Amino acid sequence: MNKIVPDPPHAIFGKTAMVAFGHCKAGHTPMFTVRAEIDTEDALVHASLLMKGIYDTLQQLTEFAEDVPKNGLLFSSLYSAEMAKGLVDAVIDGIEMGRLRVSA
Repeated sequence: MNKIVPDPPHAIFGKTAMVAFGHCKAGHTPMFTVRAEIDTEDALVHASLLMKGIYDTLQQLTEFAEDVPKNGLLFSSLYSAEMAKGLVDAVIDGIEMGRLRVSA
């Protein structure tokens, strides 16, 4: 049986590049890495979810500042922001690497 409409491409923008993050200035390599070859759509969805968590956490922190443990929420937001940035950076680097391969 032949399909009338082909399946759409799995990842429109390609794949991520490897990006390390979690530099804690303790004299060792970064603690975390976004792996190469992750579909960019998956990376962006995960980054969006991390950013939603950051927003919700900071919203709670500002709304109920007297009733919440501020230190843990601030560090949670900081680490989530760092992970989201790592994912977005990996997508951007992957797109750039794809452009370099196409132009070569």
